[in-house]
This record gives sequence, structure tokens and C-alpha cells, in this order.
Amino acid sequence: MRGIGTGENSDRKHLIQLAHGGGGRMMRKLIDELFAKAFASDVSDAESDAAILNVPHKKIAYTTDSYVVDPLIFPGGDIGTLAVNGTVNDLSMRGARPLYLSAGFILEEGLPLEILEQIVQSMKQAAETAGVKIVTGDTKVVDRGHGHGIFINTSGIGIIEHDLNIAPSSVQEGDVIILNGDVGRHGIAVMAKREELALETAIESDCASLAEDVQRLLAAGIEIHCMRDLTRGGLATALAEIAQSSRKPIEIEETAVPILEPVMSVCEILGFDPFYVANEGRFIAFVPEKDSPAVLDMLKRSSVCETPSIIGRVVPGKSPFVTLRTALGTTRVLDLLSGEQLPRIC
Repeated sequence: MRGIGTGENSDRKHLIQLAHGGGGRMMRKLIDELFAKAFASDVSDAESDAAILNVPHKKIAYTTDSYVVDPLIFPGGDIGTLAVNGTVNDLSMRGARPLYLSAGFILEEGLPLEILEQIVQSMKQAAETAGVKIVTGDTKVVDRGHGHGIFINTSGIGIIEHDLNIAPSSVQEGDVIILNGDVGRHGIAVMAKREELALETAIESDCASLAEDVQRLLAAGIEIHCMRDLTRGGLATALAEIAQSSRKPIEIEETAVPILEPVMSVCEILGFDPFYVANEGRFIAFVPEKDSPAVLDMLKRSSVCETPSIIGRVVPGKSPFVTLRTALGTTRVLDLLSGEQLPRIC
């Protein structure tokens, strides 16, 4: 496995050992000197198995996800930034303001401690940027060769401070679909790093928190009907899922979807469809047409991406399909993948 090969003469004290998950002194030291130090807050308690949270609102959002990626560290992020931003974004897509995260670590024996520390610091920074606190967690260690270096599970809690029902069931005919930026960058960045592709132009992951942008839209009174972050399966999968769930047809303009030239070049050479390539800092929003100018204006001032665009709309009809109008004037259906997603990024 890439990333944690250590050789026979490596200094064991700089590597994760089975004893780090054994509940004794080494585990205590790892928690105190790494995790508790990085994630300390007024509601976290390294001495207890649960955090006490003050959530005065009756309506909360709760989500959980697990993260695996190869390589663990890639241009624009690492598995730690993925774990924090991915869970923050899942909460944000329901219109929740993210507050608290948990973090569960499955570590492989032999993982260099310096890599773990880098990942933990990335999580700390990502949490601070998103305005959330990592308040509880767990650590387990598995035998060498059984853990891919590190797996991370994060769960998140957020509060909903509005009366909108942001879900596919709220999608309406005539809704405009707004995409917050270029697509396909994350999947290509991870694959290029893993396969050691020699690219003329470096491609960085778009991994980022979407919480600030979503909260700004909500604070402005935008009537958001539905949102979805574009992760595994990319833009096409997100659109197809919403079309099927809402039972409403969607039309998309290919020329309206921003794709960086280096990303498009890699996709063309390797035969990938950028509409199905993974993203980690991109989302689509379904809003009434009257609100679209305000949404575009706010997203253009985003720190995440400054190239939002209207890529399509919900159209009349009874067939819940996504139709893409190509640059050549032809059309094709964007459907759910029937096989394995390519490129594989985890």
C-alpha cells in the first residue's frame, strides 16, 4: 500500500503501533498530545466518552459519512479536509448551520505519526474555517495491511433556523439550476497524484466548505427549493437523483457548465466524462428564476469559487430524466451510472 511503507529499520516510536489502540498509556498519550490538543473546545471533553451539546433549537440536521482516499494527501487537500468539509457540506445542503462534528479514526499499524499529525492539523484548520467544533471521537488501530493507512468517519449536527423544506420534493417547474463553479477538479487531482501523471498544468482539488455560502443565501431570504453537493458521481449523478426523486424533468446546457481546460484535457485523453467526475467544493441550487440574479451575485463574491452559472432549469413534462443539450446542438440523457465510477478516487 502506498504511503505507509516503512522498512525494517524505521524507528517504531514515529509510527502507529497496535498499542496506540489498546486502551493503555500509548493510546492515552496519542489522544492527549494529538487529538485533544488539536480539537480542544469549550464543549469537548477528552476524559469522557460523550460531549454535552447545547442545541436549543427543536429542528436539527444530523449526518454521518466515512472517508477513504488514495493517496491520503493530494494537491489541494487530504483525507482530513475531505472528512470535515464533506460532513459540513452534507449538513449545509439541507440548509442547516453546521455546529458540531465527531471524528472516528481507524489507523493502520505502521502509519507514520507525522502523516497522522498533518491530517489532524488539516481537520483542525478545516473545522475552524467552516465554523464547527470537533467535540468527540474514537481511535482504533488495525494490523498492518488491513487499514489502508487511515479511514475516518465523521458525524455532524447542525441547526435549521428557517422554515424552508430544502429537498427534492420542493423542486418546482420553472426552477433555475445554479452551479457554483467548475466541475471535475477533485477527481482528476486525486487520480493524477495517485497515478503520478506528468501534467503540464497542476490540478488542485476543489475541496472546501460550502457552509458560508449557503448561510449567506439563506440570510438574504433566497427561496431555495433544493441543493446537492457534487461528490461521487459528479454533476450528472446529482442531477439524475434529484430528477428521479422530484419526478420532474431537467434540461441542462453543456456550454454553461464550467470545466477547466486542464481537467477537460485529461478527461479527453483518458476517456472520462467530466460530468461524472467527483467534486468536493461544488453544489447545485434549485431556486425560482426571480431569485437567480441575487444568487449569482452572492456566489461571485464567494471565497470558494467565483464562477457560478445558470446551467439549466426544471421543465414541463412527466418523464423524470436529465437531458443535456450539447455544444453541437444534439441532446443526450444524463443517467445514473450502471457500473463502476471512473476515475476511481477511493
